[in-house]
Amino acid sequence: MFKFSALRLMAALSTLALLTACVTTAQHVDYTAFKNSRPRSILVLPPVNETTDVTATYGVLSQLTMPLAEAGYYVVPVAVMDETFRQNGLTAAAEIQSVSPAKLREIFGADAVLYPKVTQYGSVYQVVDSTTVVAASAKLVDLKTGDVLWQGSGRATGKEVGTNINVGGGLVGMLVQAAVKQAAHSLTDESRDVAALTSSRLLNAGPPNGLLYGPRSPRFGTD
Repeated sequence: MFKFSALRLMAALSTLALLTACVTTAQHVDYTAFKNSRPRSILVLPPVNETTDVTATYGVLSQLTMPLAEAGYYVVPVAVMDETFRQNGLTAAAEIQSVSPAKLREIFGADAVLYPKVTQYGSVYQVVDSTTVVAASAKLVDLKTGDVLWQGSGRATGKEVGTNINVGGGLVGMLVQAAVKQAAHSLTDESRDVAALTSSRLLNAGPPNGLLYGPRSPRFGTD
């Protein structure tokens, strides 16, 4: 009887833990500030680069405009943003991101600003395999109030966008394959393609935790 009761208790606790995990997973982002702000235009700043690859900032920056535009927002042209800061002596992403929201609104007239950050960028050698990894995060801030409207992250690998290279030959073949793939990633700059997928995931619009659709989207207000 005791063993049977103990088993029933363990089963009940397991079910409770599973339900709790499901509830936690299903939690949604608080969009109150986002809905109150209703931004129409977004200024995208150069991502702060936390990797050793010097091309990471502009490799990711070049991919951020499209998903925002597809989500229904007007995006300040990257070339205009970049040249404006250069004319004012600011070229480092960290310096640019330290400019106050009030000043950014005064200069560019946008409703909100995106502060991106790159945490992984480039080829990763994994003994018997090699792939390109790009990971980034970002937060969207209201330029009038300074409130954080939304924040998220995205990650993608070359295995999701690249071609399969297979040289065979067991363990030695796998090692050679990894080296060949790493060289191929470097030669073809696969990071740009992976960055595009990462940016798409990072700035995906819609539930449960993506951006809200902008006023230029036919789905505006449906979320």
